[in-house]
Amino acid sequence: MDTEAQQTERDRSSRPDTTEDTSGTPGPEGRSRSALGRGVAWLPGGWVTLTLTLCLVFLLALSTFVVRPFQIPSGSMEPGLRIGDRVLVNKLAYRFGAAPQRGDVVVFDGAGHFGDGDFIKRVVGVGGDRVVCCDEEGRIRVNGRSVDESGFLFPGDDASTVPFDVVVPEGRLFVLGDHRSASSDSRDRLGSPGGGMIPADDLIGRADGIAWPFGRAGRLHRPDAYTRVPAPAADPAHTGGGAHG
Repeated sequence: MDTEAQQTERDRSSRPDTTEDTSGTPGPEGRSRSALGRGVAWLPGGWVTLTLTLCLVFLLALSTFVVRPFQIPSGSMEPGLRIGDRVLVNKLAYRFGAAPQRGDVVVFDGAGHFGDGDFIKRVVGVGGDRVVCCDEEGRIRVNGRSVDESGFLFPGDDASTVPFDVVVPEGRLFVLGDHRSASSDSRDRLGSPGGGMIPADDLIGRADGIAWPFGRAGRLHRPDAYTRVPAPAADPAHTGGGAHG
């Protein structure tokens, strides 16, 4: 008997097989993919349901933190905004140091100032501004400059049938509807606490566009009417805040 030959055969058969077998048990990445596939398979509709769910989560986050749809409830902002219009409110417009500007159309929480619910109006005066109605031609004056509102004021409406002379406190806004004869706004609350001015902190955001109906869809632009209004005068009469006259 060839004992050397037998020993060699035994040595060969006892050696571990060093050949890599990739067709059997999957590695960690393969197991992860398999687990994801099994998890999706449990969902009704599989990948379609997962995609729709992710889209829904994205839209919910977008509405919560970035853009919120708002339905126009009244005719106070006609002719630019009509009852039933859906506008998109930019909730980040006044974050990160930005401030409301004259001419912006804003949506704000009216609780404690205008009433329960959200309201939409146009900013006419910001902190420090003196807003007066009216000049010899029936126009509103801001910091001594008459403002031509014909580009957005409701046809046939006066700038205001209520005379006023107010200085807007810092951190607050004087707001009016474009349809002055159908708008309840800062003019109606001049004698109330806050003088009809809303806190800028109560703004939900700026209305940047009409989303519905499709025939009226488009961006809302800040009018040029206020571009020549000077900065508030730095004197005691213009820094004390509150209503006048």
